[in-house]
Amino acid sequence: MSSCIIKKNILIEGKTKKVYNTDNPFEVIIHHTDNITALDGLKKSFIQDKGVLNNEITTLIFQFLNSCNIKTHFIRKINNREQLCHKVDMIPLEFVVRNIVSGSMSQRLGIKEGINLYDPIFEIFYKNDKLKDPLINDYHAVFLKIVSHEELNTIYNITSQINIFIKKYFFDKNIILVDFKIEFGKNYKNEIVLSDEISPDTCRFWDKRTMKKLDKDLFRRGFKEKEEVFDIYIEILKRLNVS
Repeated sequence: MSSCIIKKNILIEGKTKKVYNTDNPFEVIIHHTDNITALDGLKKSFIQDKGVLNNEITTLIFQFLNSCNIKTHFIRKINNREQLCHKVDMIPLEFVVRNIVSGSMSQRLGIKEGINLYDPIFEIFYKNDKLKDPLINDYHAVFLKIVSHEELNTIYNITSQINIFIKKYFFDKNIILVDFKIEFGKNYKNEIVLSDEISPDTCRFWDKRTMKKLDKDLFRRGFKEKEEVFDIYIEILKRLNVS
């Protein structure tokens, strides 16, 4: 870690990350742990060095999005587990983009997995552990005074751009982006910026040729944790590192 950055007290401790204050009131350090969770935290485990992989994968993706003029909280990677990021007030919503039917959408609507969606479907989940992060709509989000309709329009516009950029980014590396979850926050200028992470923890990836799953679904669906899941995360990182 650079000597000019002073890590201070823990600001937030989540399921797979810790956020630390720094001596700069507008910057934080995000530390990726080796925890892995699924099913709203009901399934938990530990995979050695998973946090190292997620830190590197998220770094590469956020650097790419920054180069596409998408505003993010990411500043730079500090070490193998940590990033320096702009401090934001997180919006307690998860935005899910679905390009192919899979997961909970398949179960909820009784639609077979693997059907391509000509227009991506956007979903909102209210981040509330006690309520198990329920699916809500725009009007719920506004009623709860989390965001305004104007802010939602801004988020949807950014999300649509992100989907376009990273679908091609992954496809060029022989990865199909099935769906993904992203989160946003507001920086000190009150700008809405992409925050949190983008990794195999938050995306569904399929191999372009074999349709093999390349993400946390392996853990969610009960595959060998330390062997198959870790190897898949390694595979994603290898592909992202190929120019």
